[in-house]
Amino acid sequence: MITAGDFRKGITIEWEDGVWSIVDFQHVKPGKGAAFVRTKIKNIMTGTVVERTFNPSDKMPHAIIETKEMQYLYNDGNLYYFMDPETFEQIPLNHSQVEEAIQFVKENTNVNIRFFKGAAFSVEAPNFVDLEITETEPGFKGDTASTTYKPATTETGFELMVPLFINIGDVIKIDTRSGEYLSRS
Repeated sequence: MITAGDFRKGITIEWEDGVWSIVDFQHVKPGKGAAFVRTKIKNIMTGTVVERTFNPSDKMPHAIIETKEMQYLYNDGNLYYFMDPETFEQIPLNHSQVEEAIQFVKENTNVNIRFFKGAAFSVEAPNFVDLEITETEPGFKGDTASTTYKPATTETGFELMVPLFINIGDVIKIDTRSGEYLSRS
């Protein structure tokens, strides 16, 4: 059990039939009245963010989130299959569980999958990935100092803006947290 007075960023709790992560918190001690904890919490299953106040003595169960590195194997319609490299066990996840990460992940890439009580609920892509450009307008030779960008599509179908000198077939490095072009590999 954890009390609201012990809240810190990143702590996960079980509250109101859900699993919540503390995004932000503030201990408030007004001149009059009792102290309270003002929090911003995010439901890690649905992504919903809400603001709530708690009494510092309120107790709730600490939610244990497991993270396991697994390999993305393939997509079969609406299911995406991942394999544990140690046990070779495969788990299928639906599109809503992988939709943020899958746009950066090629087959046979390792990803982190988060579990709560043995059930997978989200996939995290590596922070940086190298992907090949499959669609873009022709580049301009020598235009490497320009800050002008053009649209491009990667081999996974992810669309982003790249510098004018990038061509089809070039492999680029992408920051998956922001979805931005970093460099040509």
